Amino acid sequence: MNLKPTLENRSIQTSVPCRIDLGGTLDIATFYLPMAALNPSTVNIALDLRTHVTLTPWTQDRVKISSTGFESVEIQRRNASFDHAMGLMSAIVTYFDVHGVHVHIHSTSPPKSALGGSSCAAVALIAAFYLAMEKDLDPEHICWLAHHLEASVAGVPCGTQDQTAAAFGGVNLWEWTFGRTGPAFVRQPVCRTLEHIEELNDHILVAYCGIPHVSKDINGQWVKSFVKGDSRRAFERVAGLTRAFAGALKEKNFSLAGQLMNKETRIRSEITPQVLDKTGKKLFERAVAFKCGARFTGAGGGGCLWAVGEKEFIQSLSAEWKMILDRVDGAQLLNTRIDPQGIKYETQI
Repeated sequence: MNLKPTLENRSIQTSVPCRIDLGGTLDIATFYLPMAALNPSTVNIALDLRTHVTLTPWTQDRVKISSTGFESVEIQRRNASFDHAMGLMSAIVTYFDVHGVHVHIHSTSPPKSALGGSSCAAVALIAAFYLAMEKDLDPEHICWLAHHLEASVAGVPCGTQDQTAAAFGGVNLWEWTFGRTGPAFVRQPVCRTLEHIEELNDHILVAYCGIPHVSKDINGQWVKSFVKGDSRRAFERVAGLTRAFAGALKEKNFSLAGQLMNKETRIRSEITPQVLDKTGKKLFERAVAFKCGARFTGAGGGGCLWAVGEKEFIQSLSAEWKMILDRVDGAQLLNTRIDPQGIKYETQI
């Protein structure tokens, strides 16, 4: 489909939130299918560090993809390579068979921060193409399409929690299961009101450690150990802790939520010690000392850590974390809040 005539009359813009999480990896089919009897689930919290996609007109039969921090690529219709930094975006373009479009991607979260950035961009781009084609936006469909395209390009098992946080926003427990015809998820909101979300903002803290993150290295180790059976019991414990953590957040028992988070972090650290880098270990230790919980985001190994606890302890921890982060190039506390919305969109004539 040639989008140039459509985009000459109107530009299309979409945006989606990134996320922090607990229980990640259980959203990968390698884990949640064998563990089906335990109702494996993931908790994620959408953040207002949004990824924005804008579509503008370009040369017919060609597509240009530009993303902040990456070299732009220009591809010819139906002749795109997926083996580069913009490979996932190229795969989405090829799936929709569109041309005559310049895709602009801008993320307000730090690069390679383990906040789900590439999956966010995929969700936002798919939504933008559906808008350009004047089709309805189905968040669940968009999640699964983004997931399967990412898995096909990555060549390794991939989860779906990044896409669900991006498409739906808010604070949710996601149950991973198998439906009548294929993989499925069940959304259980942890915070059902804006007042609850606003209150939770005072009980969390997010830090960027300043070190680029490569998820598939640690994810690959988790997958390998689970398939061999070496870490099966550990991930069964993670499944129970995740559901208990969601319950603690729902009941506003932030002290208990922190204790559960620390148990989950320690289990992961036993399987893969490198899940917390040098800075991450310092942040984790200070969180424990200040009666808070702390956990890496995504698959860890760099990127971000987040904390949960009672308001007064989080305030004290914020100052402690800042002193640690000030000594690391590029590291910082992130000025962010929970985003109750998922996909946002607009067209400009």
